[in-house]
Amino acid sequence: MNLEYVTLGAYFILLIVIGGVFARFNNNLSDFVRGGGRGTWWMVGTSMLMAGISAFTFTGNASAIFEAGPSAVIIYLANITGFILGATFLGRWWRQSRAYTSGDLVRARFGLGAEQTFVITGIILNPLSAAIQLWALAVFVSAVFGLPVIWMITIIGVITLAYSTTGGMWGVMATDVVQGVIMYGMTLLMAVLCIMEVGGVGAFIENYQQMVAEGSFTFVKEPGQFPNDRYTGLWMVMAFVMQMISQIHLGAANKFLAAKDGREASRASWFCMALMAIGVAVWFIPPMVARFLYADEVMAMAVGDPATTSYAITAAHVLPNGLLGVMIAAMFSATMSSMDWGLNTTTGVLVNNFLLPLRKWMGKAALSDFVQLRLCRSITVLLGILIISMSIGLSQQTRFAMFDSYMIIASVVSIPITLPLVAGIFIRKMPGWYYFVMLGGGLIMSLYTVIDEKMNGNVWALQERSFLVVLGALLALLLAWPFRQRRRAADLTRETEFWERTQTPIDFETEIGGSLDGAQAKITGNLILVTGGLLTAFLLVPNTLGDRVAIACLAAFVLTCGVLLRWAGIRADRNR
Repeated sequence: MNLEYVTLGAYFILLIVIGGVFARFNNNLSDFVRGGGRGTWWMVGTSMLMAGISAFTFTGNASAIFEAGPSAVIIYLANITGFILGATFLGRWWRQSRAYTSGDLVRARFGLGAEQTFVITGIILNPLSAAIQLWALAVFVSAVFGLPVIWMITIIGVITLAYSTTGGMWGVMATDVVQGVIMYGMTLLMAVLCIMEVGGVGAFIENYQQMVAEGSFTFVKEPGQFPNDRYTGLWMVMAFVMQMISQIHLGAANKFLAAKDGREASRASWFCMALMAIGVAVWFIPPMVARFLYADEVMAMAVGDPATTSYAITAAHVLPNGLLGVMIAAMFSATMSSMDWGLNTTTGVLVNNFLLPLRKWMGKAALSDFVQLRLCRSITVLLGILIISMSIGLSQQTRFAMFDSYMIIASVVSIPITLPLVAGIFIRKMPGWYYFVMLGGGLIMSLYTVIDEKMNGNVWALQERSFLVVLGALLALLLAWPFRQRRRAADLTRETEFWERTQTPIDFETEIGGSLDGAQAKITGNLILVTGGLLTAFLLVPNTLGDRVAIACLAAFVLTCGVLLRWAGIRADRNR
């Protein structure tokens, strides 16, 4: 176990170093919140992937896979669909909006009132989402090391806060790339070792078919088979819809704003889609193997939802001596990348779309670039403390399981807020005031379900609640449709300018300039090479020949990624 602690310590130091290295890339607000709009497709795409997953993938969702088989994969199929839409047109549109933050997009599409509503709700919901992800990671690590969950939440939160504060979006994206290489390599290795542990592909299929025959692993479950009719046809439809909404609404556009131009944004989304598709094929093999081989051990874990430890239990069984710490580091990377995106984007929206406009409205002088940077870092620290505190509070409650906590928040609050932000993409002549019409329709239905539960004791299943919320928002839209021509001339002008801007390609050299393609690739490649070199040291740990081969394959994968990025950086500098 001491080796695992050393591994994690070295990993934490590496993350802090990355934040420090990329701190020099930050000279103004644009650099801190969107990398100055100079991100390359591979950096933006990898960062998008890492922001889209967390340790929740390996705890809460692994729990769903352990108990129900592949039903929960529907959520990741929605992610893949969202990235396809981003690659075909949305990513290009959003980057070509020239926005600094997603709040800028909301204001350009719906007006100031919608922007401020989006800012205020984001300040509440984004930290809460990050807190749930941090809680999920702490549960995973606690299951492996036996350390108190509160300790884990605090340590992980502080480390993430450190590099997010120093490096800004550049630090976030760079650490996401390094962490993504580690996470991807480890999860690919885990999938292969799990298949070998169960006896090969044929044995895995036989075990899977047996579970299907028993009814546990059927893709669509029968009503009453699981609590609250989870994994039924309606549950899967609404889970897909909810996840799709979270992927494509205007508020989620921030992941494209760091790209150099519309073409790079589209390529980043294609790259992320491919990585996500491969990931889905391997991430959920370990919890299924846990169900086949270690079910009794998993269910004996003394935690609120034992199934959340299924991935950790499997890792402890199949990984070579010394790599468990690397696996934990990979899980850290998944959650840290989600938390650092949440920190950075929330900071950007709060500063750019609330504090700076407030100062201007109050008649105060504009802040210098240096002061704006200092303000961003101060806000990041405060948000980080808030997230850590909220996560500790969530870990102490026992009412909601981890998976259900995330989905309840999405159905009760997130869907009403984000539905108008989706409709505004596909209905071009939608007046700004429709934002509040749809928001009101969705919230009324959402509040009805909550009050009905409190007053009458009726339990609303996830799919029932979310369906009613979507229905309420759509009905409100239909009722308001006859009045869609009632808009001010200024609103019509704003909308016209918004759509014209999103269709106008970016001339990078004229509008931004100062390409950092080579620097991004070389610095990140060097950091990955250092990581790969450290992984080769695990060959010195006592292991069987087969385990040493597994370690060598992991190190080779990481080193190859580092060499390719280093080569790409040198080539980019030569072509300038």
